[in-house]
Amino acid sequence: MSTDNHHHHHPHHSHSRNHAKKAIQTDQAPAAIGPYSQAVHVGPLLFCSGQIALSANPQTPIPESVKDQTLQVLKNIDEVINAAGFKRDQIVKTTIFLVDMADFQAVNEIYGEYFAGLTPPARSTVAVVGLPKGVKVEIEVTAFEAVTK
Repeated sequence: MSTDNHHHHHPHHSHSRNHAKKAIQTDQAPAAIGPYSQAVHVGPLLFCSGQIALSANPQTPIPESVKDQTLQVLKNIDEVINAAGFKRDQIVKTTIFLVDMADFQAVNEIYGEYFAGLTPPARSTVAVVGLPKGVKVEIEVTAFEAVTK
């Protein structure tokens, strides 16, 4: 009976350790400008904060066009997920926030190129009244480490 108890405690210990919450921080993406982490890694999941078209260099102006903003957003996402040891084919869910649904086609084109050749993640796209810094687009992603193409 006592060996049985001992046996039960063992896997549980490593299990709970794996599910510790770990903040991801990289200076290759814009610094968090508030009480949040760029991403949080817990178990096999990576939850990323929404990215807008800020550059890692705070002096760089935000691009005018929604296409250029989307390119910067996706570059930021790459930097954050890479810092956590993830790749874009492990992104399983995205949410796109647009100030104007008329920008959807332009964003979708760049977004489609980003996931070209991969199984596209599940996605929601919502129009919002406003986004930080007057940007036109924000994208947040969730990744799962066991998924590879």
